[in-house]
Amino acid sequence: MAVRVSRRAFSVLAVAALLAVALLPSAGRPTRAASPLVLRLGTTTQIQSLNPWQIVEEEDYEVMTLNYDVLVGWGPDLEPAAGFAESWTRSTDGKTWTFKIRDGMKWSDGQPATAEDARWTMQFQLDQLKKDGTVGDGYLDVYPQAAGVTSVSAPDPTTLVVTTNLPNSLILTSYVPILPEHVWSKLDPKAATTSFQNPAPIVGTGPYQVVEYKPGEYVRLARNPYYRGQQGAADEILMTYFSSPDTMVQALKKGDVDYARGVPAAQFDQLKKDADPHITAVEGVSNTFYELAFNCYDKPIPGGGASTTALADPAFRDALGYAIDKQALVDKIFGGHAAVGDTQLTPQMAEWHTSPPADQLRTFSIETANQKLLAAGYPLDASGRRLDKDGKPISLRLNWPGASEEAKAAQLIQAWFAQLGIKTTAAAVESAKLAQLILPPEADPPGKAQFDLFIWDWVGDTDPYSLLKVLISKEIGASSDSNWSNPQYDQLYDQQLAATSDTDRKAIIDQMQLLFYQQAPYHVLWYPTNLDAYRTDRFGGWRNQPTKTGVPFFGFGSANYTLLTDANAPTPSPTASGAAPPPTTPAASASPATPGSGGETGGGVPVALVVGGVGLVAVIAGILLLMRRRTGPDEEE
Repeated sequence: MAVRVSRRAFSVLAVAALLAVALLPSAGRPTRAASPLVLRLGTTTQIQSLNPWQIVEEEDYEVMTLNYDVLVGWGPDLEPAAGFAESWTRSTDGKTWTFKIRDGMKWSDGQPATAEDARWTMQFQLDQLKKDGTVGDGYLDVYPQAAGVTSVSAPDPTTLVVTTNLPNSLILTSYVPILPEHVWSKLDPKAATTSFQNPAPIVGTGPYQVVEYKPGEYVRLARNPYYRGQQGAADEILMTYFSSPDTMVQALKKGDVDYARGVPAAQFDQLKKDADPHITAVEGVSNTFYELAFNCYDKPIPGGGASTTALADPAFRDALGYAIDKQALVDKIFGGHAAVGDTQLTPQMAEWHTSPPADQLRTFSIETANQKLLAAGYPLDASGRRLDKDGKPISLRLNWPGASEEAKAAQLIQAWFAQLGIKTTAAAVESAKLAQLILPPEADPPGKAQFDLFIWDWVGDTDPYSLLKVLISKEIGASSDSNWSNPQYDQLYDQQLAATSDTDRKAIIDQMQLLFYQQAPYHVLWYPTNLDAYRTDRFGGWRNQPTKTGVPFFGFGSANYTLLTDANAPTPSPTASGAAPPPTTPAASASPATPGSGGETGGGVPVALVVGGVGLVAVIAGILLLMRRRTGPDEEE
């Protein structure tokens, strides 16, 4: 979860990140254990980048939080927990924070990890924001801005002082990873946030580090020998991309993957029905919403822009909302494994989410939609075509990034809009291409906002500010995808950040949600539940996050990976004194096993790992590598 604000790119930099092949230096890689215990994850979303300033998808954030620590982590129920800092205090005016950094902490290459690394990371981001207005793809910009960070200092190796101009506590929710100064300070600042691929092995302080990355196929991580906390049972983690969710589920059933993320509803129900004793299917509350977004850009764009001025009219967007049967979408596409959407805050944010009053909620009615369109000045011509205020027939382009759920929703929406006399041309577009299409002239590089409607998703943080921020006017050209601008909404956003109590802040956020719903830059279609599944015959110790309503992985932070146990480890025998012997720690320097043939594949992606016996040559090679000084892989909590 992250947010992490969405795992979506709104810059062509994401395209470069997607296509770039990470360099794999031969020196400094961890050695391979004779029989590494590999945790195999399956996902249907490709990793976009290993550079934290360019991360887009949830999978990107998951890898990042394995590689790096954030300043303050997340506990089992998303409460603030130790991260790079082990503790913190706050001044009486709420604007000065003092963080205690662990003494003796190390990066994965063995170099000291100190408060200076945290200071450098935060100052680097502040400097780039001041210079360019954004850092990389911009998804990490929200955190220092929302907290109002004005200065950072490190008076000694274990003390970090952060000063803010806002009295909120949002510094504790930052998703910005703490980076090793001795690696990143050598890079040109612009290149560090745009073109740098952060090749393996990565240097970090998290529990695992990336040691190999093959774009479009898999990423391999190995245990960090210098990790500050509890070590999980897995020596290695292999995250594999499947082009087909059905293939991923079959790989789970065969035992070729241990964890499947994003199981389709029908297969999820079947896993429940099959009741395989080695497979647990878990449904978690979502921190995601899917929206039908409108191009609200209201200025002419030569050779670009929306196909009709109607899209910039809130009355037109409002009317179309009555022609969308959200309950039908949930029932037909998800078999009930989703909730009908309304505002931009998700069910996981239950303490902040407020639905519009019942008398303002849009209920499905083609007749009502038609009446509202006529009242707003959008008549039908003699042939039944809906006309805009320029007298032109309205014909809309509807796109989505290729997922099957969005495709099914688009087909239904297309049919409903046809009943209003509105023709809709629906087509899937690869996510990087769609990200380019929606860029407005304010973006860097400039775009033409050449779209009408699209279906896509946003993923939130533990706090609502990131999902609220993507809709403010300043984000047009950055994270805004609808190009909507409303001065009242902008003012309310600033007010909620400056609120001195949660009660006052919630009252403001309630106003923002209602204004958003009324103006309808999006129609929030549904909140999907997280449908994941995992095997229990190789690993134990699985824990959900949040504990009562979540799933084990792809949430916030990497703590759950460190709790996994070896399900097949022998039970320790009592010693002569009756005490159990100390546990055997798996080889801390293990590197991932090479993906091999013979296992289930998704889109040509190898899944099964071929772990053969280690011969004399491998043993000698391992000894020689152990004698070398590592350059260290990357990690996080």
